[in-house]
Amino acid sequence: MTQDPLLTGLAALAAEPPESLLDRIAARWVRVPAPIGELTVAYTDHGIAYVHAGDGFTQAFRERFGRPLLPAARPPAGLLPALRTGRLSGLRLDLRGLSDFQRAVLEATRAIPRGEVRPYSWIAARIGSPRAVRAVGTALGRNPVPLLIPCHRVTRSDGAVGDYVFGTTAKERLLLAEGVDLDRLRGLAGERVFYLASDTTGVVCFPTCHNARRITPAHRHGFRSVAQARAAGYRPCRTCRPAEDVPA
Repeated sequence: MTQDPLLTGLAALAAEPPESLLDRIAARWVRVPAPIGELTVAYTDHGIAYVHAGDGFTQAFRERFGRPLLPAARPPAGLLPALRTGRLSGLRLDLRGLSDFQRAVLEATRAIPRGEVRPYSWIAARIGSPRAVRAVGTALGRNPVPLLIPCHRVTRSDGAVGDYVFGTTAKERLLLAEGVDLDRLRGLAGERVFYLASDTTGVVCFPTCHNARRITPAHRHGFRSVAQARAAGYRPCRTCRPAEDVPA
């Protein structure tokens, strides 16, 4: 890490600046283990701000956030379990600087349970912008805190996992570790099946919804769209909330 001019100036003061001042000016960084390997994490007095893999962390952080960096003695409390599970459990995130649209996309993404996936179109519909599927993908690609906000759980409707800030292979590893049956999803997509319904409950779900996983083969019916399922007499699941759109 190269020294920042602002920190150099503070070091030249006659007295040590208080930690509270430093934390308002600078960010702290720490290297931590994660399910996809070692990551570098930066945090401010407002919470975790940036999660990065590989080289170029300092330059990438400064270009994006404009804050100097200081090494931290230890990770913030709760960070390591949050990286493993995706459950924040009180861990704060610093999402300042994001647009309202980006924040809405990330908040919707946080609602996807571990072991389940949703299409990009679901995020767009959930935030009230059903035509903004590409913009949703762009916002997820710029997610500053992947793993903590689980953008790896947003996939394409054609059975492909889609892009990911840490690469497609890492995305697949994370989903498989969470129990997502990617081969089954690809197989269903190949048959143009994007929703599963139960003739016992009368409910239609996304295939990875925990309610869909309980449907026995004899009572399972596949549909291309929620509209098609509605026409057959099924109602959308209140848990996974499938969108009223045709996957693309």
